[in-house]
Order: sequence, then structure tokens, then C-alpha cells
Amino acid sequence: QVQLAESGGGSVQPGGSLRLSCAASKFAFDYYAIGWFRQAPGKEREGVSCISSSDDTTIYTGSVKGRFTISRDKPKNTVYLQMNSLKPEDTAVYYCDVATQCTGRPFFQIKTEGTQVIVSS
Repeated sequence: QVQLAESGGGSVQPGGSLRLSCAASKFAFDYYAIGWFRQAPGKEREGVSCISSSDDTTIYTGSVKGRFTISRDKPKNTVYLQMNSLKPEDTAVYYCDVATQCTGRPFFQIKTEGTQVIVSS
């Protein structure tokens, strides 16, 4: 059974940084794409970033390009989302999920608790 656990959220001022972690267990982590999603209050869940399994190709939604960086540490079975220059509109609960590839295939919708990010002055 695939297990994912997010951590690293918190409360920061605009312009600050956070690094989120997505720790994976009980599956062949190296062979799957890992995506980050977020859901703000009253809004639908949106995709933020994804890292592929094959060559660690990364993609980002437009609003975070240049500010967020996704990376994978295979020995630690962990994917990170480094978030810099945070803005109030980045406030949301962040989730990670698994897919066979970043695009063209549905994510598995693994149930996780997410990690809360609050950007406020």
C-alpha cells in the first residue's frame, strides 16, 4: 500500500521561504512521478509541480515558476518542494501524490493529511 507523508509547512511572512517534504514508503518510489498540489480555502485543488520518474524532468504551474523548485532524493525516498519568495496567494494546504508520469495519466489520489502553508504579514 502506497504511503505518502507531507511535512515542512508553517507560517511565514511574504518573501519568506519554506521547504516541503514528501516522504514515500511501501512502493517503488524511483519508478513513479511525484506531484505537489495545493488547495486554498474555498478553491479547488490545483497542481503546483511534478517531477518525473525517468529523468527527473520537472514542470511547474505558471504562478510558481522561478520561485518554487521540486527535487527528488532517491536514497531517502523523498521529494522536496523548495518555495522561495512566498506570496499570500501561496497560502494553502499542500499535498503530494503519485502517478506513472506527470502528464497524460491520472494521479493515484493517495489520501494524506497535507501540510499547511500560511503566508501573511
